[in-house]
Amino acid sequence: MKHQTSYELQSVAVVDRLGLVPLATRAQRIERWAELLERNPLRCLSALTGTEYVDPEVRERVRADGSPLAVAFDDPLLRAAGLQSDTYGEAKRFFELSDWQLHDVVCSCHAGATMQANWAAARVRRLINGNRFFAWLRSRLLH
Repeated sequence: MKHQTSYELQSVAVVDRLGLVPLATRAQRIERWAELLERNPLRCLSALTGTEYVDPEVRERVRADGSPLAVAFDDPLLRAAGLQSDTYGEAKRFFELSDWQLHDVVCSCHAGATMQANWAAARVRRLINGNRFFAWLRSRLLH
């Protein structure tokens, strides 16, 4: 095997520097997803229909072109970190979400058939930060 610098390799191959940005934690992966959605905040995205009513085995395979999940899967960095498809089940696994958390981001019962990317980004960010109102309410009730 011949040693070559990255500059020399660029003349014969695409040099992928994505590995330099780690997405090792759940929070880092979710943050990346939110950032991707925020890049085009007015983009119209497809919602998934009735995820809470779909048989769990079928729900794992549910997907939609142009959904918030498709935005995540289109990102080479998230794919390099292990995102394998734009299905509901894969997003649930990769982002370490419960059904209710993912439902809150992608289901049509919250936004209708379509949603703006900035709306989805806010829901994704809430996965990291939590719902501040409920956190405030919980703090008031417990203290």
